[in-house]
This record gives sequence, C-alpha cells and structure tokens, in this order.
Amino acid sequence: MSEPQIWLLIDDDDAFLQVLQRSLRRQGIEACLAHSHQEAKATLAKRQFDRCVLDLNLAGESGLQLLPELLDMRPDLEILVLTGYGSIATAVETMRRGAVNYLCKPVTVNQLLAGFEPLDGPPDLRNTPPSVEEMEWEHIQRVLNENEGNISATARALKMHRRTLQRKLQKHSRWRQ
Repeated sequence: MSEPQIWLLIDDDDAFLQVLQRSLRRQGIEACLAHSHQEAKATLAKRQFDRCVLDLNLAGESGLQLLPELLDMRPDLEILVLTGYGSIATAVETMRRGAVNYLCKPVTVNQLLAGFEPLDGPPDLRNTPPSVEEMEWEHIQRVLNENEGNISATARALKMHRRTLQRKLQKHSRWRQ
C-alpha cells in the first residue's frame, strides 16, 4: 500500500482551511496549513509535499508572487491556485508562472482533486462571446495583474477613481460567490 499524499494548503481564511483539511483527510490525504507567505515558505522548507493548494489573495499578499518562490524551493511541487476573483488574464498568468491549474472558489473536494488530473482533451470553450461586463472585468484583472495587485496604480492606469475600482471589485466578488 502506498503512503498517503501530503498537501500544503495556503489560504488566509482559517475556517476554509480547516474544512478543506477535514475533507481531504476523509480522502486519505494529509494536509498541513499555512496562512501567509512566510508561513508557507517556512512549512515548505521543513517538509516534503506532493501537492499545494494556493489562494490567490493572502490577506493583501499576492499568491502570484508566492507561486514562483514555492517552485524555486521545490520545482516538482504541483500547485493548484484558487481564487474568489476569477479572470482569464489571471488564469493565464498563473499557468505561465507554473501552476498546474486554476479554479474559482467555491470548490468541492472532488473538483479540487480533479483539478490536479490531466485533461482528457481540449478544454470546453464557450460558443457565445463574452458580455461587455465580462470584457470589462477581464481588462480590469489584466491591469490589476500588471500592477501586482496595487489598487491605486490600477485605478490610475484605467483612468478610474480608486473608489470606483474598489466598488467594481467588491461587486464582482459578491456576484461570483
């Protein structure tokens, strides 16, 4: 019988981590928890992990910045990124930086497990063009990513008031949940 898998779960939401840890335990997967960049790197330095689930937003710190640092420490680590603010631009950047997949919260344990499996063919693409709202969201996410999550710099680049941008981000995050 093979040894159980050990995963590193990185998210600033402790309640989410606890629920995910219990759900993975029922699947025979041991999980260690980290809540910040520093804690994640310290935990990874002490122990070998098979897989990692990384939240994109860690209490204001960017998971996109942490992703290559984790891979520098353990190049063979499979990292799946979770986010509550999904966008194509961020998904592409996440994959470019070495993630094996990118999923939008909320996710089930089965979706998470499937997210680490290779695709059976090309992904399903939608037949309809994106709405104006979706295109605007994608553009905002692309510029936000270019500015490394800095709201003020993103608002300046978009020629938008910072509060307007914050309202759009908040509105979209409530709509996605």
